Amino acid sequence: MSAARNIELKARCADLEAARAAAERHGARFVRVERQRDTFFHARQGRLKLRERTWREGQDSEDRSDAELIPYERSDVGAARESRYHVVRVIEPQALIAALAAALGIRGVVAKRRELWMWKNVRIHLDAVEGLGSFIEFEAVMLPGETDAEAHARVAALQAALGLADASVVPVAYADLLGL
Repeated sequence: MSAARNIELKARCADLEAARAAAERHGARFVRVERQRDTFFHARQGRLKLRERTWREGQDSEDRSDAELIPYERSDVGAARESRYHVVRVIEPQALIAALAAALGIRGVVAKRRELWMWKNVRIHLDAVEGLGSFIEFEAVMLPGETDAEAHARVAALQAALGLADASVVPVAYADLLGL
């Protein structure tokens, strides 16, 4: 199975409220708010994390949760860049964390509150990351037949619409920013 691809960009954001309003004005639609806990493991190449997510679908519904193992590769550049990844659903996250910790060792954990919005095929993440502050991340999921140029154009359009200066772009993962 070949890796999925997206074009992504991450930037610091001092005002998530203003970013939310700008995303909505640009035509993005709100999906949900998630609590995420990413446990990063030492990997021979790329990065490897187990993501545990909890969210609520509606006002009165119960919390839902799931977990995924995500190995990915992405260059650390301060611009929109390609990410190649696999997503594997995990039924027993705590058992898998224990097994991977024994085999590979844990680099550390990143915890965040993520507000998810969608614009066309681009996921917009408004993130409040424990120990780091607030960020915006765009992930343009590559559609069949879509060119990299088209995905880069969508990310650039969102960057402009949300007023994210090039100087605010972050080239690395949250785990790297935390020194994990």
